[in-house]
Amino acid sequence: MTTTTLAVLVPLLPFLGAVAGLLLGRKAPGFVRPLAILPTLTALGLAVVVALRQGGDRAIDAATELTPTGSVPIELALHLDGFAVLTAVLVGVVASCVQIYSTAYLRDDPRYPSYAALVSLFTSAMLLVVFSGDLMVLLVGWEIMGICSYFLVGHYWETPEARAASLKAFLVTKLGDVPFLIGLFALAADAGSFRITTILDKVAAGGLDHPTLIALLLLAGVAGKSAQFPLHTWLPDAMAGPTPVSALIHAATMVAAGVYFVARLLPVFAASAAALIVLAVMAAVTMAGSALAALAQDDIKRVLAYSTIGQLGYMTGALAVGDRGAGVFHLLSHGAFKALLFLAAGVIIHAAGTNSLAAMSRMGNLRDRVPDAFWTMSVALLALAAIPPFSGFFSKEAVLGAAEHTATGHSELAPATAGWIVLVAGLVTALLTAAYATRLWLLAFRGSGPAAPDHGRQPLAMTSVLWVLAIPSLTAGLSFGVLPDWFDGHDLTPTLTTSVLATGLALVGVIVTYGAWRHSSAMAARAPLAVDGREPLGAVAAHPEEGPAATEAEAITAHTPVYGSIAEAPDSADPGRLLLGPLHHAAANGFHLDALYTALFVRPTQAAARLVRFLDREVVDTYVRGAGNTANLLGTLVRRAQTGNVQTYLSALLAGSVVLAVAAVLVAAGA
Repeated sequence: MTTTTLAVLVPLLPFLGAVAGLLLGRKAPGFVRPLAILPTLTALGLAVVVALRQGGDRAIDAATELTPTGSVPIELALHLDGFAVLTAVLVGVVASCVQIYSTAYLRDDPRYPSYAALVSLFTSAMLLVVFSGDLMVLLVGWEIMGICSYFLVGHYWETPEARAASLKAFLVTKLGDVPFLIGLFALAADAGSFRITTILDKVAAGGLDHPTLIALLLLAGVAGKSAQFPLHTWLPDAMAGPTPVSALIHAATMVAAGVYFVARLLPVFAASAAALIVLAVMAAVTMAGSALAALAQDDIKRVLAYSTIGQLGYMTGALAVGDRGAGVFHLLSHGAFKALLFLAAGVIIHAAGTNSLAAMSRMGNLRDRVPDAFWTMSVALLALAAIPPFSGFFSKEAVLGAAEHTATGHSELAPATAGWIVLVAGLVTALLTAAYATRLWLLAFRGSGPAAPDHGRQPLAMTSVLWVLAIPSLTAGLSFGVLPDWFDGHDLTPTLTTSVLATGLALVGVIVTYGAWRHSSAMAARAPLAVDGREPLGAVAAHPEEGPAATEAEAITAHTPVYGSIAEAPDSADPGRLLLGPLHHAAANGFHLDALYTALFVRPTQAAARLVRFLDREVVDTYVRGAGNTANLLGTLVRRAQTGNVQTYLSALLAGSVVLAVAAVLVAAGA
């Protein structure tokens, strides 16, 4: 088969698996798991073959016009460059691991068939985005991911948290998609095509008439999909979905789509210096703010969620300084260790019976209950903290090195201001990232107190994928020297200045957090934590036989601080409280952005809706009801006149004739 044919099959196979899974889920449940795993694994194999054939050389393009659409044609097009083929491999790896993991994680869930089908459809949509050479076809995959995320985040629809989180994710991302769609049409109108290659050629020739407006409109959609400030608030709440879904969304789909889109069309954004500065500011606020918020979270999954937001900030920061090689490098590196973090967190939640780090810190022997999760999560946290020689160090240093290169005036693609913004924010975030990664590790694995509940050995399907994902977390950083062609031939070797600064700051973050933990632990009372008079959080999982998914659903329901007021469950042994001080409460609640948006947008919208309802019921309906009542009244009056007496009818006829005659005489006299 040709490379283009194989590339078409990569997104098509998971789609067919999703359709078959939905059709056979009830009639032949024994086929559900093979239909979830085999098409995704096959797509991964084909993606690897496509990557090897492409080899980082010149992009492979192919297109066919489906149907005439007027002056701007829409084509089924492929654009296979180094970024696309590597991203497709990442999506395939993470999706395959998630599907295998889910067979055990949701083994007793009656809705597993629809869940598995939606994960396959989600994977297919992201692969369509990755390989698409036409922006309208890309938009199809973009929107399908939004729909899938709504259903997957709301998988535990019995809980109000999951219902609210799914609706919030859908609405916030759609809020960004509206200007995104307008920007796509404006870009196509300027370039005369939706084809990516045609658009890039037009940009190279200076043919865009409104580059700043187009770039800012597109950035709104990117901010929504990739959870960048100020449209990032949906992502922490999306943790109400199953843990494998969180791994998929955070590592390889959905949030990665926005970063990938900017990388694909970076010359469009680079055509406007103002757009790059806006992107740099957005990245800086996102990475620093999310790191502070992560340092204050009690829920292990919310820590990882804010971590994802921050790492996406690094990626967009790299793009803001004009280096898409560094941005995609960090996207690939982050995808591996973040998927590992979430899937390991699912194992830990099952063992602890709660999402709460405060509860885990009061459990002894937790790391011995889950040795696979302990060791693999330790590797992933070291990669997240960018400690050499783990993968996160190389990719994060590539971003900081690109920012330094731009800040010192050695780049013609981006203004030096953008470089300084990204560099300073990136160094500060390196310190904070190491701090919250260390805090998570200490609270989850160095707790003391009663032994953690023993739920038995974790299923092999869950633990095996952890070790699979640990391999790229250890070795992916070496790809800067092995795969230079896939990254536009850029030298991604870490620079000495940023390596020393960032690594030094990361080590300071580790040491300071460890010292704060020791101090807090010495001062804390080691009593089990109760919330609102309920049982200790460590006792949530009372039915281990129901499986980890049931445990997580119970933990979401019982541990109200996770998705409500997080500060309700204080833990005096938490080093985050000591490090953040008076800033802790605001950081724990996401700096009250949700409350701000509620005051600025939600309540006015609800008030407007109530006003419209009042006008509809009390004003418009009043006229409608009045018209009906008038007709009824006239009918009643006419009905009363129908007495059936002929003399009455003749008298009325005579009286009417007399009145008409008199009226005619008066009119004639007046004339």
